Amino acid sequence: MTQRTEFEMGDPLARGLDLARSVEPFGEKFILNMGPSHPSTHGVLRLVLEMDGEVVTKATPDIGYLHRGDEKIAENMHYHQFIPYTDRLDYLAPLANNVAYACAVEKLMGWEVPPRCQVIRVICCELARISSHLLGLGAYAMDCGATTAFLYTFTEREKIYSLIEELTGARFTTSYTRIGGLARDLPSGWVEKAQAFVQQFGEKIDELDRFITRNPIFVERTEGVGIIRPEDAVDYGLTGPNLRASGVNYDIRKKHPYLGYEKYDFDVPLGSVGDCYDRYLVRLEELRQSRRILQQALSDIPDGPIWVADAKNCLPKKDEVLTKMEELIHHFMIATMGINAPPGEVYFAAENPKGELGFYIYSKGGGVPWRLKIRSPSFVNLSILPKLLPGNLISDVVAILGSLDFVMGECDR
Repeated sequence: MTQRTEFEMGDPLARGLDLARSVEPFGEKFILNMGPSHPSTHGVLRLVLEMDGEVVTKATPDIGYLHRGDEKIAENMHYHQFIPYTDRLDYLAPLANNVAYACAVEKLMGWEVPPRCQVIRVICCELARISSHLLGLGAYAMDCGATTAFLYTFTEREKIYSLIEELTGARFTTSYTRIGGLARDLPSGWVEKAQAFVQQFGEKIDELDRFITRNPIFVERTEGVGIIRPEDAVDYGLTGPNLRASGVNYDIRKKHPYLGYEKYDFDVPLGSVGDCYDRYLVRLEELRQSRRILQQALSDIPDGPIWVADAKNCLPKKDEVLTKMEELIHHFMIATMGINAPPGEVYFAAENPKGELGFYIYSKGGGVPWRLKIRSPSFVNLSILPKLLPGNLISDVVAILGSLDFVMGECDR
């Protein structure tokens, strides 16, 4: 992991607290609305800030401007029908959302997808993680004045989107994963193209590192700003890079492996101070670790099926649906009535780019969930803002929001 420029002597957290912003208040307060239409709020987040001069004395997040109601929508449609809605949770990582939801329903069904399907899903998740982090780092750097980095990160994201388009048929809202398998297998020549991207991406990470890590303006805007202590990160339920930047070693892929993640060799980057700069460093290093996982997965994709062996509850192959009456009837039954899920309740959590994306499903049997609850990491991560923002300058609020890397699609689920 890239080393910090400061905090080389003594206790890192203590030095970070010493460097934290300390501004004398003026004594005359006013209310400032920041958002919901503001570029630095990264979506329709509204912050009601009580200000004393340029110092924040109280912060109240106001969410709900998207009015999505995804959970209630899920309770009124079949399990397969909800897959496109998961694309629109963290719409910067739709492939990873699809996988997490499918794994939750498969846990309810008692299924384990074949090894080939597992590896392809891992590839999808890590490509989604890289794509999401590239946008997060590029937008974060631009918030703090480093505009050039944003253009470089988007160049690499376009390469990933070209791979995703060839794999799924769509660049953005993919709906690629199916409950029990995948929409289709890997196209011919796709693995070689993905390997070529991964090979050249190492140099691009180093380039991004040189652009931002030692940039004096970026360092001044982020070091010692927005410090989250480890105990506060745990108390507020933070997950993902925001939690690990505070030094808490918790990654679901390591602690509760799924899709065979225990077979991959990768490290979990941790911060030492928990400030905005650490949150940047952790995400930068996660790009390298996701690249390591992709190198391993792409070099060893097993042969075999991409669907579970439960013909009664799985969609038949598309070419057979178009040519055989029995498969057409079977497809009609699954599409209209849904899979026959057993009664029970399950919770499945995946390590998404923003943190722990969890799905709680309560089933009374049949093809429709009785209750579906989404544990969205951005919603939980934003809960720390009332504690984190007071005492900071208004300019620091911009840096802190960028460092948390949230997306309002899953926050207003």
